Amino acid sequence: TMAFVPLCGEKLQNAVKIHTIFYWLKDTTSQGYLSRTFLNKSMTFLRWALALDKGRGGGKIRTERTKGGSAMKWMIASDLHGSAYYCRKMLEAFEREGADRLFLLGDLLYHGPRNDLPEGYAPKQVMPLLNGMKDRLLCVRGNCDAEVDQMVLEFPVLADYAVLPVGRRLVYATHGHVYNTKTPPPLAPGDILLHGHTHIPAWEPFGQGSLYLNPGSVSLPKEGSAHSYMTLENGCFRWKTMDGRTYHELTLSET
Repeated sequence: TMAFVPLCGEKLQNAVKIHTIFYWLKDTTSQGYLSRTFLNKSMTFLRWALALDKGRGGGKIRTERTKGGSAMKWMIASDLHGSAYYCRKMLEAFEREGADRLFLLGDLLYHGPRNDLPEGYAPKQVMPLLNGMKDRLLCVRGNCDAEVDQMVLEFPVLADYAVLPVGRRLVYATHGHVYNTKTPPPLAPGDILLHGHTHIPAWEPFGQGSLYLNPGSVSLPKEGSAHSYMTLENGCFRWKTMDGRTYHELTLSET
């Protein structure tokens, strides 16, 4: 039984942060994937928290804050597939961006049977590069990631999804092989589905006022797209090439 207590401001933001950790949990009732019932309950809690904070004078819940008071800056990347060459480029971009956290949307070490080998394929070299960033990484599991990868990586990589509040919207982040626009997770109107897997950048409306976003692939882009990543700061998503050139920008409305 869960008891709901009135919270606002900093206490509520801490509660949301704590609850967001639920994505680390594995629901074994659906062959290793999180059940739709569990997803619905978790998403409902976060929407309740956002509404409660607004109603009790706590203001809008935003992304985490840095010491200087500005919104946390995220760098978002996907589908590295074991390329040490592009892993180094990704980490160089992370430092250049001055981002607070790096969010990886899966497929870290293995190239996958349907893909050619990426340039600089060397999973053993990727492991220490990522482990050296473990305190600044957030990851979800890709279809090419397995328990053996968790044995060599020093940060959690087997989560099926994560949820981030951005303003009054929720960003549902996953790899894309299970939940995608054809088989979406439970989203409220205006929520955002963020995933990789296709290796193709995307910014498309779908469903009931929702958005589907995809950073593309760091190492194996498809359909003529660039080796790319995304950033998120102050409600603005930017798609960038590995040298930092912005080629698309999307700013979320406050409503």
